[in-house]
Amino acid sequence: MNFTCNIIVGEMLVAKINKSTHMKKIIFCCSLFTAFSLAAAAQSYSKAVGIRLGPNSAAVTAGFTGKYFLNEKAAVEAIVGINNGLGICGLYELHFPIEAVNNLSWFGGAGGYVAFRSSTTFVGAAGIIGLDYKFEEIPLNLSLDWKPELNIISKIAFESSGIGLSARFTF
Repeated sequence: MNFTCNIIVGEMLVAKINKSTHMKKIIFCCSLFTAFSLAAAAQSYSKAVGIRLGPNSAAVTAGFTGKYFLNEKAAVEAIVGINNGLGICGLYELHFPIEAVNNLSWFGGAGGYVAFRSSTTFVGAAGIIGLDYKFEEIPLNLSLDWKPELNIISKIAFESSGIGLSARFTF
C-alpha cells in the first residue's frame, strides 16, 4: 500500500512539474509576442521642426530642433542652441510607445555636440531621455526631456541641468 501511494504521489508530482513547464512556455511566448508588438508600433509622424526651451547652463541651450524618424523606432534629432553663443547637437534616439496613452512614447539616446561661447569652444557627448507626445487632431508634437552633457574639450565637466521642452510642427 505504501509503495503504491508513493508511485501515485510521484506521478502527481511529475504531472505538476510538466504543467508548470508548459505554463512557463506559454507565458514566455506571450511575453515575446507582446514585446514584438510594442516594438512594431508605428510613430504617428516622420518629420518635425520647432523650438526648444531650456536652461542657459548647458553647452547646447534653448534654440531650434528638428527630428527625423529613420524607421518606426529610431530617430535622429538636431538641436541648434542660439542663447549666449551657438551650439549644435546631434542625437540618435530610440522611441518606445507607452500603450496606456495614444501617441505617447518614451525615448532615450546619445550623441555629441560642439558649442561656441565667449571665444571658447566646447566639444562633448550628450545623452537624452524623455517623453514625446503627438497630438492627433493637429500637426503638433511636444517633448519633455533631460539632456545631460559631458564636456570633453575646453575643460572636462559634466552638466546635468539640460532639461528641455520642445514644441514641433509635424509633417
